[in-house]
Amino acid sequence: MRNKRTAGAVVGRIGGASLMVLAMALASSPAVAQQLSEQALRKFMDFAWALTPNKFTKPGGQTILIDKSKKAEVLIPLDAAREVVRVGRLSAHAQICELLDDQVANYRSLMLREEQSKKWTDQQLIYINQLHLTTVTLLTGKLKLVERDGDKQVVVEDLSAKSKAQTCSEEQRAQVRELIVAYVKKGPSLASNAAGKSPPATGSLPNPQAASSKQ
Repeated sequence: MRNKRTAGAVVGRIGGASLMVLAMALASSPAVAQQLSEQALRKFMDFAWALTPNKFTKPGGQTILIDKSKKAEVLIPLDAAREVVRVGRLSAHAQICELLDDQVANYRSLMLREEQSKKWTDQQLIYINQLHLTTVTLLTGKLKLVERDGDKQVVVEDLSAKSKAQTCSEEQRAQVRELIVAYVKKGPSLASNAAGKSPPATGSLPNPQAASSKQ
């Protein structure tokens, strides 16, 4: 049985090319995420918003409720979103290069920075987590656009069994590790912060019934 789940939300009338262009742009050089146009970045943020759940239970048991009718209050400024996408892109390449420890460290460093900045509400921190995860999912080939009954929908699909595996050369592997090590080194100490305070770095996108069609 194919493991496919709709996000539970129709993301406007998005053309399939939009998703493809974003994937191609983000998959190239490390600096590309900083060069995304404002229009492309906003569209990508909308993808992440569509896949953000109505509620999220943190590892410690605390449940965060997200009012999907108050999008403007939860989304973060463009400059902050651009940085999250950049870090998410590194996490995706670490996953492709099978640098799982580096992937987790990269993600944890991002979330610790954002938590310690004290700039965001709990709802915004969940959105930041979702924007990072959406970036990883897009770049690793699990976020697709399909047409159903005339509507374009963002869906999550496990393509690992039927798609050609993405490869990573030793040179690329070394470059990704170097970039992540430098990023983590400039951030808060991971060793002095207890693990598990942030949402998971990898894994499934939210349960489809948690997503809302209210944009």
